[in-house]
Amino acid sequence: MPVLTPSDLDDFARDGFVRVSGAIEPEVAARCAAAVFDALPEQPDDPASWSSPVVRPTVHSLDMVEAARSARLVGAIHELVGPDAVLPATVGASLVVRFPVEGDPGDDGWHLDGSFAGPDGGYWVDRRSRGRLLVLLVLLTDTGEQDAPTRMRAGSHHLMPDALAPYGDEGVNVMELRLPPEVDELPVRLATGAAGDVYLCHPFLVHAAQRHRGTTPRVLSQPGVVTAPWPG
Repeated sequence: MPVLTPSDLDDFARDGFVRVSGAIEPEVAARCAAAVFDALPEQPDDPASWSSPVVRPTVHSLDMVEAARSARLVGAIHELVGPDAVLPATVGASLVVRFPVEGDPGDDGWHLDGSFAGPDGGYWVDRRSRGRLLVLLVLLTDTGEQDAPTRMRAGSHHLMPDALAPYGDEGVNVMELRLPPEVDELPVRLATGAAGDVYLCHPFLVHAAQRHRGTTPRVLSQPGVVTAPWPG
């Protein structure tokens, strides 16, 4: 039975993202989150240990591998971009943990994720999205509107091919990429949901982090789905 409905596919085409509810079993997501805090000095039930707005650990565990291999998640990815997609081996290598503490997180600007290593060693992107088909937002904890959900500019993926065209096949460092001003006029959507929900995002979706205004830490993984350049 398909994971994605025709409406889901329409949403992705229009907005550049679609949420797959229960893409990972909640129990598996909970074990992944627990593994993250086992690897950190910060603890979810000890606010005194929260010393920074954001930390980015890498965690190796069988639970992280199991989450990446979820049949529902894999099925949704294959339905969206085809069976040749190279799936992430784990969700433990691209973790972002945000804490509700004062301070500038320093990473909350609107941007695209880089898809390949450029000649300067930085993260680059080109007009064909070399090396990346999707960006995943894997919620490993419940994430409400106050819990630093990722902000997404709905429909921004339609604007970025023209913005990237002047850089040709060589591409550009994402830190030097100027977003078209029309992006600021697009609606902002929030990647909220329950632990185990996953957002499948077009690689040209403009998105941004934000400060945590809730009460409990939020754990997110952002692996990419890679293969040949995005067609078109």
